[in-house]
Amino acid sequence: MQFFTWVLNLVLIFSILSNFFSESASSPKPPICSEQDRASLLTFKASIFKDTTDTLSSWISRDCCDGGWEGVQCDASTGRVNMLQIQSPDVKDSGSFMKGTLSPALGNLHFLEVIMISGMKHITGPIPSSFSNLTNLKHLVLEDNSLGGCIPPSLGFLPLLETLSLSGNHLKGQIPPTLGNLKNLVQVTVARNFLSGSIPLSFKNLRNLNYLDLSYNLLSGPIPDFVGEFRNLTNLDLSYNLLTGNIPISMFSLVNLVDLSMSYNKLTGNIPDQIGNLKSLTSLQLSGNQLTGHFPLSISKLQKLWYLNVSRNGLSDPLPAIPVKGIPSLLSIDLSYNILSLGSVPDWIRSKELRDVHLAGCKLKGDLPRFVRPDTLSSIDLSDNFLVAGISNFFTNMSSLQDVKLSNNQLRFDISKIKLPSGLASIDLHANHLIGSLSSFINNMTSSSLEVIDVSDNFISGHIPEFVEGSSLKVLNLGSNNLSGSIPVSISNLVELERLDISRNNILGNIPSSLGQLQNLQWLDVSINGITGQIPGSFSQITSLKHANFRTNRLCGEIPQTRPFNIFPQAAYAHNLCLCGKPLQPCKG
Repeated sequence: MQFFTWVLNLVLIFSILSNFFSESASSPKPPICSEQDRASLLTFKASIFKDTTDTLSSWISRDCCDGGWEGVQCDASTGRVNMLQIQSPDVKDSGSFMKGTLSPALGNLHFLEVIMISGMKHITGPIPSSFSNLTNLKHLVLEDNSLGGCIPPSLGFLPLLETLSLSGNHLKGQIPPTLGNLKNLVQVTVARNFLSGSIPLSFKNLRNLNYLDLSYNLLSGPIPDFVGEFRNLTNLDLSYNLLTGNIPISMFSLVNLVDLSMSYNKLTGNIPDQIGNLKSLTSLQLSGNQLTGHFPLSISKLQKLWYLNVSRNGLSDPLPAIPVKGIPSLLSIDLSYNILSLGSVPDWIRSKELRDVHLAGCKLKGDLPRFVRPDTLSSIDLSDNFLVAGISNFFTNMSSLQDVKLSNNQLRFDISKIKLPSGLASIDLHANHLIGSLSSFINNMTSSSLEVIDVSDNFISGHIPEFVEGSSLKVLNLGSNNLSGSIPVSISNLVELERLDISRNNILGNIPSSLGQLQNLQWLDVSINGITGQIPGSFSQITSLKHANFRTNRLCGEIPQTRPFNIFPQAAYAHNLCLCGKPLQPCKG
């Protein structure tokens, strides 16, 4: 999205400069726009029945070329509309959108060179087949709307088209083979749709491609050999599809390829040794396939590679000994969940200045590893291994660490004595042999940066500590420990909390009504404790809750008779003293 926005903004700047010099050399007043173009734009406006961007509210003057119609650009010499650019601000959940459809009348703007209607979220309906009339069109960008139906085959008759981006919609059906007629295409992305079928053989004609993104669809069949003929290709993303077969050898002749992602398909066979020929490669993502064989030593030749992810495959031992100067630019590596039995973290990984090290499920044993440059590490995942002993010095000098996962190992230490980096955002230590009290751990760590704590399935004892204001915690999982005491009233200070699990402990007392102040809570589990009293009526304020479990306590009284509490399954309230009301039996009296 950002790439296409940059390209089109550049086109817009050149267009404005061209208009400026044209106007300076001729009459000072640009011509009034074509009545046909104005009528077509107003028909499009009429097809949008809600516009929170307020873009279309500026389309009121007689002259759509006077600069007052936001998103509309004209050729100053002809007065014909040559650019329509409507896009949401690049802010997540900005609240800006349009509701309506794309009017076929846009196909009457015969001088259009650019259509960009992106990020509008709720524009539905099909892509008008009338767009095939736009024979001057060079850039068609309809990203992140809710367009449905099939990609019109008639788009294959736009002879000048260079950019086609339809990602982030609800498009289905096959990719039309007619798109192979568009020999000027440089950028193609149809990612994040529901497209099926195979990659069209006609795509072999697209020799000018430098950016191809077909990710997050339902495409099947093999990756065609002709992909290796796209000599200008710099970015190729085929991830999250149903593609099968081997990785074609021809692909490794793409010497300009910078970013290659084929993750989460059904690819089989080996990672070919020829992968070392991709001299420009900076990012390689092959995770979530069925690749087998050995990790190729030739990857060490990739001088520019900084991101490497081959996790969740069937790669087996031995892991090659990468030379000291091999993969010199590497910052992030993920070998997790293969059939590797590493025993210990390889020296060539420990000695590099890495940002991310993910070696989950690699059969690591013994003590936690010592990294030569711990200060560069941002993310560590060593979960699902056989690591033992303490953790006392592991975090020393890890000043940049934000996320750490050490879950499902055999670590034994007192959690109250652990000293974690101050900037940590997420820590997952579940399913180990931790003991001690949470008081010092949480009070020291519930800073403005920490968002996730998971210490479930351990042997932690003591009370749930008090919580101070200013916490950013979103996930707190204390389930399956030996905690006692009651739920503190101060839990209401965790205003950002989305998930709370204190199940399978020895918690007593009442559920504090202050828990109902957690407006962002989506998951709540207090099951299998000794909690008494009733479910507070204040819980009716938690409208975002998607899962709740109160079973096997000593609760009594009426369940809050508001959604979602009165529609949760009966099992969520089973094995209590005397709860009543929907979804259980009616309360008596």
